[in-house]
Amino acid sequence: MAKTQQKQGKAQQQQSSKGSEKIISGEAVPAIVEEILGRTGFRGEITQVKCLVQEGRDQGRSMRRNSKGPIRVGDVLMLRETEIEARRIKSKITKGAYT
Repeated sequence: MAKTQQKQGKAQQQQSSKGSEKIISGEAVPAIVEEILGRTGFRGEITQVKCLVQEGRDQGRSMRRNSKGPIRVGDVLMLRETEIEARRIKSKITKGAYT
């Protein structure tokens, strides 16, 4: 009996972690793409955009984010968190697609 209770206790402890609770507990927040800043990533597969947060705690904040896949000005991104901003692209030379 005691062994099965110990196993159940360990299983419950493994399921939750501090970092995952923060993302799962919050809802996605919409943000509208204002400007496309450039392409980044090893092969230029990531697009860095400036977006304006529409709802939530950071409503009205304009922030830099990285996005994967096709994206245009006016698209709506659903952000899982609005606290972390992407680093600025340093060089003028962009990798991948030259636009």
